[in-house]
Amino acid sequence: MYVCVCKAVTDSQIKRAIDNGVCTRRQLFQCFGVGSDCGKCNKHVKELLDDHLQQQSIMQAASNQPVLNAY
Repeated sequence: MYVCVCKAVTDSQIKRAIDNGVCTRRQLFQCFGVGSDCGKCNKHVKELLDDHLQQQSIMQAASNQPVLNAY
C-alpha cells in the first residue's frame, strides 16, 4: 500500500528500511523524501516506526526470559 503518494513510497519499502536500521522519520525522509511535500503521510510513517519499536521491545523482553525445561 502506498504510504506517501507524492513520492510513491510503499509501506513495504518503509518496513524494509526500518528492518535495515532506519529508525527515525528524519532518516526515512532522507532515504525516500516522505513527508516533504504535502505531509499527509507523516502520521502513517510514525505508526510504522512505532509499531516496529514496539515489536522490538517485545522481542527483546522475550529473549531475556529464562528458558523453562519441559522435562
